[in-house]
Amino acid sequence: MRPLDWRLVAGVAIVGLVCLLWLVVAGVLLWAVLDPGDWQTVLEALGGKGGLLLFLWAGSLVPAAAALRYLIEHYLRAPAKLAEDARLLLETDAQRLPTPRGSAENRRLAEAIGQLVTQREALRAEMDQRVRAASRQTELEKNRLAALMSELTKSVVVCNLDGRILLYNNRARLQFRRLSRLPTPAGGAELMGLGRSIYTVLDRKLVSHALENVQRRLHRGADAPSAQFVTATQSGKLLRVQMSPVRDVESDDQGARTTDTMTGFVLLIENITEDMQAHAEKNRILTNLTEDSRSALASARAAAEVLELPDIPGQLRERLLAVIREEVQGLSRRLEEAQPTAGRALRSRWPLEDMLGDDLIEAAVRRLESELELSVDVERGDRDVWLKVESFTLLQAVLHLAGRLRRHCGVSALTLRVGKQSGQGVLDLIWTPCDGANDKARLGWDDEPIQVGSETLSLTVRDVLERHGGECWIEQEIDDARHRCLFRLLLPLAAAQEELPAATFMHHESRPEYYDFDLFRTTERTLSLDDSPLTELAYTVFDTETTGLNPAEGDEIIQIGAVRIVNGKVLSQEFFDQLVDPKRVIPPASIPIHGITPDMVKGQPTIETVLPAFHGFCADTVLVAHNAAFDMRCLQVKEKSTGVRFDHPVLDTLLLSALVHENQDSHRLEAIAERFGLTIIGRHTAIGDAMVTAEILVKLIPLLAEKGIHTLGQARAAAQKTYYARVNY
Repeated sequence: MRPLDWRLVAGVAIVGLVCLLWLVVAGVLLWAVLDPGDWQTVLEALGGKGGLLLFLWAGSLVPAAAALRYLIEHYLRAPAKLAEDARLLLETDAQRLPTPRGSAENRRLAEAIGQLVTQREALRAEMDQRVRAASRQTELEKNRLAALMSELTKSVVVCNLDGRILLYNNRARLQFRRLSRLPTPAGGAELMGLGRSIYTVLDRKLVSHALENVQRRLHRGADAPSAQFVTATQSGKLLRVQMSPVRDVESDDQGARTTDTMTGFVLLIENITEDMQAHAEKNRILTNLTEDSRSALASARAAAEVLELPDIPGQLRERLLAVIREEVQGLSRRLEEAQPTAGRALRSRWPLEDMLGDDLIEAAVRRLESELELSVDVERGDRDVWLKVESFTLLQAVLHLAGRLRRHCGVSALTLRVGKQSGQGVLDLIWTPCDGANDKARLGWDDEPIQVGSETLSLTVRDVLERHGGECWIEQEIDDARHRCLFRLLLPLAAAQEELPAATFMHHESRPEYYDFDLFRTTERTLSLDDSPLTELAYTVFDTETTGLNPAEGDEIIQIGAVRIVNGKVLSQEFFDQLVDPKRVIPPASIPIHGITPDMVKGQPTIETVLPAFHGFCADTVLVAHNAAFDMRCLQVKEKSTGVRFDHPVLDTLLLSALVHENQDSHRLEAIAERFGLTIIGRHTAIGDAMVTAEILVKLIPLLAEKGIHTLGQARAAAQKTYYARVNY
């Protein structure tokens, strides 16, 4: 749909008025030069033909309108489009050459601009090559830092002095996901993301106090000042936080050096909830034992003292002996009851780490083959078993058992297997008994001091297993023709919430960018959002796929995709992409458009789960969409049923495009992307459209500045004046 050109309307109106005026003047002249009789003859000749004259007059306007339209397109719109194309080429990286149209002079001008663009691109390519060569070393250092951060096993978050997050690693992202109280689709992204505030998780007062301590010590000349504090999150988790400063760097001709000025701070965050619970349990056990034991021992001691008297009556003696027996039995019962709990609590002090079963097997194979020269096979069991082990002493125990098998049973080949049994991990040490050899392995080996080579440890296999809360026994495999025997070691499984995907710690070809050091330059906002510059705002660019185009009449959301923009950069790694079960039929006619079939949404969360999660994802940002009126309507009709309200400021890239390119024929998403030289990946998927819309917004912001639109309030006001702002849903 193209807006009506007011110039064409005004031109036709002027031509019509001129023609009408000419007819009036012609009539007056005829009336002046003709005598009354001739004038009466003319009137009689024209009598009843007034409608014909009016039709001829109106008909004359049609060719006039066509002529005016041609002139406007040829001599006004064509130069205007060429000017917009030239401005677009000047202010963006677009490489689309202007289309020659309009007059011959305008066509020659378009060709000249095209030649200049070609020349500019050649120069730019040469310059880019030089820049890439110069920045290669910087990128290398940057990638090293990113690799280091992604592989750290501690949660690391770097913030600027305003508390905005500049960098975080995978461990932090996973830990904050567990702290999230929102439904799963948000994935903790409302807490951890570039540009988000760390104060949504940590108490601002505690962070500020620690910051003051660090700054005070820094000014006193401390080399490595740091501060620690413990805080509770809204989800009830306890976090131990260590803060270290990020110092400013000065450089001169003699090199760079750090100063005492802080530009931000580093937080090492550790979830100590389980540790504190274990500590509290230990205190409870010790308190119960000491308090209850004290009274029982006092009663027994008093009874014993009375029994020592020489002339104590027999009846009293029996009562006192009963008291002693009762107290001793009670004390024994309490000790027996406390023993399992105390054992678990004390074992919790032993540092156990999560380890993939395959990794443990691989380490055991290397040790067995190198130190005992055994042939070791691996029998693949459950490949996704994660164990909670202290791997060094556990491998020493395995070596001890294997060494005993080799020396006393003549075993030269072993098989290792890891799996699960009754909610515990299983590590099997399997061998086939040798004919004629002493093949009687003994379980008593688990009580001997562990011996590996010439070294003898003070620990036994039993000690190691007790530290893991495990067991060990010997059994023979049933229905096995080889009559294989095995040592079975029970080990604790890693808790489900601690099972981290292996890919988390692996290298990726495109490493996620969880850092943005440019945010060090930002300052705390003191202005309202409407007065905030567009370049400093954080945006959530989103798109929805629906069952139809009438959200108010029952069409439902079936997919939401969103990506954030912070500091003028699209955070492609921080996205929201979720299918939604609409609980209704997806019209077959719409499936070829969005590609979402009923099977794809079956089992997916409903909008009552997804929308609160999306609300958390877009917290403290400006919502942006292409043709936002439709997407916002889809969200707003669900506000009552989901209990969340989307009162964010909203920008529409369709309206913003109409602002900066008012002479272009189309402002569809594909047309805008083509003008900016962007490629749409996944058109008509929510995340695909959201991604390209975000890229378009980044390119529109400097073009808006060229038109004097710098703030959010100015952009919203100007957008509402465009023709397309009248569209409602």
